[in-house]
Amino acid sequence: MSEQGESYRGMRVLVIMAALAVIIWGIYQAQVILVWLLVSVFLAVIGTPPLLWLERKRVPSAIAVLLVVGALVGILLIVGALVGTSINSFSSALPLYRARLQEHFISLKEFLQKKEIEIPDEFLLSHVNPSAFMNLTASLLTGLSSVLSNIVLILLTVTFILLESSSFPIKLRAIPGGPRMTFAQFSTFVDSMRRYMAIQTAVSLTTGILIGIWLAILGVDFPILWGLLAFLLNYIPNLGSIIAAIPAVLLAFIQFGIGRAALAATGYIAINFILGNVIQPKLMGRGLGLSTLVVFLSLMFWGSLLGLVGMILSIPITMTIKMALQRNESTKWIAVLLGPEQSPEDITTPQTTSDKQE
Repeated sequence: MSEQGESYRGMRVLVIMAALAVIIWGIYQAQVILVWLLVSVFLAVIGTPPLLWLERKRVPSAIAVLLVVGALVGILLIVGALVGTSINSFSSALPLYRARLQEHFISLKEFLQKKEIEIPDEFLLSHVNPSAFMNLTASLLTGLSSVLSNIVLILLTVTFILLESSSFPIKLRAIPGGPRMTFAQFSTFVDSMRRYMAIQTAVSLTTGILIGIWLAILGVDFPILWGLLAFLLNYIPNLGSIIAAIPAVLLAFIQFGIGRAALAATGYIAINFILGNVIQPKLMGRGLGLSTLVVFLSLMFWGSLLGLVGMILSIPITMTIKMALQRNESTKWIAVLLGPEQSPEDITTPQTTSDKQE
């Protein structure tokens, strides 16, 4: 019996791993469809609070949905126009920035030679490539513009999601087999995700505006572009702010030298520290509920599968999976492994910790 049990468990593990491989392959193959679907759900989650506010003001549901979708259309058109013009201007200015940066490196080389420090020219040409960061920025913006190219399909999907949002709780209550429990769990899950996305969007928008203003004061080119990039990448914890800061600080160095670049970097650090480590935790009341390793791995995993959209939405997707796993007793242990680091005191009282997290 024990050998049969071991064989059964081994076969079960193999089946689960094969199923996961098939699912991952399917996600990669359906990347285009999943990207616009995820963007639609993301916009619908952002548009739900103003929709509910309009409905509380006795505005008919259809008119409220049209008003919210109309506002989203205006915002997306502005963002699309900004991204398109910024990509063209930024790409055309790359040769000039590359030439300026080479001049800076020549000056640095001469300075180091005076200090009797030799740097081979091959090192500068092969290892110091400013276009790498600039090309990364251009590729990120190109990925965003490709997403916005499906704007009609995205907006139609958002419209239908918002139209269904008011009647979906009624459908959920009608599910046989414990509808009250199902509805309570679903409401808690949706409210948690909606609150997280609302706070994260507000913090990201504030970050983008402040960084754009700071860079404009310093005279850095394309401050609106860098503010937009900071807004988008702020959804990526830890690494997002670093990725957003590199091209802007490098451009400040190219334009004005090390002093203005240091000021630009200081502004990034101050803004992200105050908003990300002081204000945002107070608004949310708790952390992401994910370990640092899981945050990094989810960023790499969803980014490799879904590109820029996967990177931006990696944390909401992973949090959704964790919350779904936490609701089932048989998969609750996986949610614990995905959760934040625990001290020995937390392990001795798992029930209390779980209650606090929920």
